[in-house]
Amino acid sequence: MFRPNFRISNNLLQYIANIEASREMIKNAAIVPAWEAKFQEEALVRTVYHGTRLEGNELSQEQAERVINTPGTDPEKVASGAGIVGKARDIQEVINYRSALDWINTWGNNLSDQETPEYSVEMLKTLHSLSVHRIIAPNQCGTYRDQKVLVRGVESGQVVHRPPEPDSVPELVDEFLEWLNSPESRQVHVVFRAAITHYQLVNIHPFIEGNGRTARAMALALMYAEGYDVKRFFSLEQYFDNDIENYYLAIRSVQNSKEHELTYWLEYFAYGLAIELDRIKQQVLKLSQDFRLQQKLGQQVALSERQLIIMEYLQEQGKASSNDLNEILPMISTDTILRDLKDLIDKNLVKKHGVTKGVHYTLT
Repeated sequence: MFRPNFRISNNLLQYIANIEASREMIKNAAIVPAWEAKFQEEALVRTVYHGTRLEGNELSQEQAERVINTPGTDPEKVASGAGIVGKARDIQEVINYRSALDWINTWGNNLSDQETPEYSVEMLKTLHSLSVHRIIAPNQCGTYRDQKVLVRGVESGQVVHRPPEPDSVPELVDEFLEWLNSPESRQVHVVFRAAITHYQLVNIHPFIEGNGRTARAMALALMYAEGYDVKRFFSLEQYFDNDIENYYLAIRSVQNSKEHELTYWLEYFAYGLAIELDRIKQQVLKLSQDFRLQQKLGQQVALSERQLIIMEYLQEQGKASSNDLNEILPMISTDTILRDLKDLIDKNLVKKHGVTKGVHYTLT
């Protein structure tokens, strides 16, 4: 049976402590934006863009976002609807990754709070099929490879990994999933299990193509299903893509070790998540002020995008007049801004000072 080889280093303890602290702060933030969907959409764009860019996709982030926001699965029709020009394969890869993430969200949403998620061969093959739709031959989608493969470095072209023989793939995947679903595995921290899932699927290389995308999708599905979706605000793919050389070095550190030592890879993975969640935490802190606000109000507060901009401005500048707010919201009427301010005052988030021309606003 598969058993991962790693040790709990001081670095891992520190990173997990940071992750847990950020996760709890984000989860319990005093102000939950009404535009939470906007944060999720931004994370989706970053995940798809950087996740496909890791595989050589040449679309810009703006082009990828347009593709993501355009319905359909045919690359020519989507490109036309999105108003972009790009390679059909690049457009298809973005469509596919969006489809894989949609599937993960639906699968996760259908799990009950009491249900223990099960990870199956069928799930793995489904994520692969979605990730490589129209990219490889239909008979290879969701089908284990039947030939030897070599993994070469992107820049050097040198062989960096020799995956197992094709005949051993089914057994290796079954053994890994047996461990992943075992009581023993579920005693391991979710972040470590996600990192191990990512690595092990890349190492086994079950499919002829699309293994990296499938491994990252499977690891993300695990985190989402086991309470680490963190409002779905984060994107580990951005961290990997922005640090691509060290990403591959961390993976190869396991492959090159005598005992398949995973510790450094787990550190790399956990450090990336800690950085990403800390960035999100700082965003949320900037908007929600501090925990005392929630204690004072006794509930979470939903704000519009305009109100969040006003709150952010007041936090940075200390106070604002109507003219100041007209400048930072130039396309919004004065009456609308005043209605937003009245709502913030009613929610005891903003205080009004003075009368007529001397009126200004501060945070409560």
